[in-house]
Amino acid sequence: MAAFSKYLTAKNSCLACGGLLLLYLLRHRSQTRRKHSLKGTSQLVVSTEKDGKKDKAAVDTFFFFRILRILRIMVPRFFSMETAYLLLIATMLVARTYCDVWMIQNGTMIESAIIGRSTKDFKIFLFSFIKFMPIIALVNNFLKLGLNELKLRFRERLTKKLYDQYLQGFTYYKMGNLDNRIANADQLLTQDVEKFCNSVVDLYSNLSKPLLDIFLYIFKLTSAIGAQGPAVMMAYLLISGLFLTRLRRPIGKMTVAEQRFEGEYRYVNSRLITNSEEIAFYNGNMREKQTIHATFKKLVDHLHNFIFFRFSMGFVDSIIAKYVATVVGYLVVSRPFLNLSDPRHLHSTHSELLEDYYQSGRMLLRMSQALGRIVLAGREMTRLSGFTARITELMTVLKELNAGKYERTMVSQQDRAETAEKNILVPGSGQVINRDHIIKFDHTPLATPNGDLLIRDLTFEVRSGTNVLVCGPNGCGKSSLFRVLGELWPLFGGSLTKPERGKLFYVPQRPYMTLGSLRDQVIYPDSVEEQRRKGISDQILKEYLDNVQLGHILDREGSWDAVQDWMDVLSGGEKQRMAMARLFYHKPQFAILDECTSAVSVDVEDYIYSHCRTVGISLFTVSHRKSLWKHHEYYLHMDGRGNYEFKPITEETVEFGS
Repeated sequence: MAAFSKYLTAKNSCLACGGLLLLYLLRHRSQTRRKHSLKGTSQLVVSTEKDGKKDKAAVDTFFFFRILRILRIMVPRFFSMETAYLLLIATMLVARTYCDVWMIQNGTMIESAIIGRSTKDFKIFLFSFIKFMPIIALVNNFLKLGLNELKLRFRERLTKKLYDQYLQGFTYYKMGNLDNRIANADQLLTQDVEKFCNSVVDLYSNLSKPLLDIFLYIFKLTSAIGAQGPAVMMAYLLISGLFLTRLRRPIGKMTVAEQRFEGEYRYVNSRLITNSEEIAFYNGNMREKQTIHATFKKLVDHLHNFIFFRFSMGFVDSIIAKYVATVVGYLVVSRPFLNLSDPRHLHSTHSELLEDYYQSGRMLLRMSQALGRIVLAGREMTRLSGFTARITELMTVLKELNAGKYERTMVSQQDRAETAEKNILVPGSGQVINRDHIIKFDHTPLATPNGDLLIRDLTFEVRSGTNVLVCGPNGCGKSSLFRVLGELWPLFGGSLTKPERGKLFYVPQRPYMTLGSLRDQVIYPDSVEEQRRKGISDQILKEYLDNVQLGHILDREGSWDAVQDWMDVLSGGEKQRMAMARLFYHKPQFAILDECTSAVSVDVEDYIYSHCRTVGISLFTVSHRKSLWKHHEYYLHMDGRGNYEFKPITEETVEFGS
């Protein structure tokens, strides 16, 4: 042991730590190269991010422009509660700094009294400390209150702003189905917003307090040991800050990647929950486990690399921002004491030297700690740049989607003729004309958002009072037609004449049951106030339920205000009939029925279609039942190869279906 200890010197320890750090950096670099070399052959489990240029996450000019843009949302005007809390935090930080200075001076006087054996002075300064304890505690807790409230208010402002844009029109649909720049918007709107707001407020506090400390201690120390000492400390801050900022650059990109992998991991878990029944029928649990494990492994591997990088940066940070700063502080504070010809201490006694050193030394130590915190705040700022880049990208995409612009990977084009043909298809180049009691496609190409052409030239006209049966094989374009009608997908040319959105209603095969009461299921998306405004009483709602043979549900629940998990409480057929009751409540000019009575008996189905004609609702129906042809005047048949026919239903018409 003795033989080993003689080699355990400070110099050898530093060399060993430096060698370990060098080995880690070389290992990390080789792993990165290996990943890049295998990038072309690796198989992605989840492809949720579009290839292409991404916003750079780094502390640079763009970072400050981005964060100022977000701060204008979180602090919309000068006279606001956010500004008040910012001022409260600043005031408490100043008060806390003065409390620290007072604690240093008072603590020094207590220790001097103890060393000088002065009972009187000891009692005076100890009583002063006891007297100021409640004030110091109040300052500290007011600071915590201000920080927590500011985090919450920032999150509230930013969340409301983002959701206002996200739920404007069909933007929430377009982001997931038309645009592929943003994956896992739910994580961005929840976790990333919270982390961003917390990081901003923490950075404000962690920068403001050290800056106040530095300015105050510079003022105090300049009068005590001269201006040269604080100047040396500030020069060290500048040099070490620039050096560490350069080393920390990868943190921003690694933070962005971490949040992306977290989002992918949440996404595959939510898919398992959403599609649990289908997966169970397929006995796909082992395959799903492989998918989840592979996605989780990507996250874990990245976090391992991030942890090792933070370990190496933490080692460098500790050396430069803490220990070397302390060494510089000792060198600065010792100069006037070790210089025997210094005029300040030519006639000082040992007690006076001790008191002066304690006071100046502690102030300089606090100043060096403040400098270290500012240097370390650069690490938080680099991490903040990652969250800022993600929030800014979300804001940009939301703004462009609300302006009608979206980006999506287009289908591959095989030859020049096909390329020239598809280049004509420009999303949003068609014209939508709002007119009541008519639906008219006029030379409109039917295409998917990624440019896959289904029908080159779609032209037909339907007026109120005419029901149309839409038929054809899977993938022929039936659902695409309805998405264009609902303005979910853009027009690629021609014109579409149709009623306004509220006068066109869509009833899917699997109806959506909202969270809320039984009444909410019938009047969705209206509120109770809108129901009253329309003059529709609960008795009329009861008639709607009776029309679809669901009156027993109201009797069973006992009240319109009964709240249940209606997706589980109602059977498949009951949910379809509830959707038809919802249709009768809204009474649109046109309704799109997409296999919405597949789980309903034929006699109830006949009554529903007859009632729709009675109340003046014109129908576009997708169904494979022959029994429904008698309720329609025209049929629209798509063959799945780009052809279609729109003809009246006559006695000679061959009926498709079963």
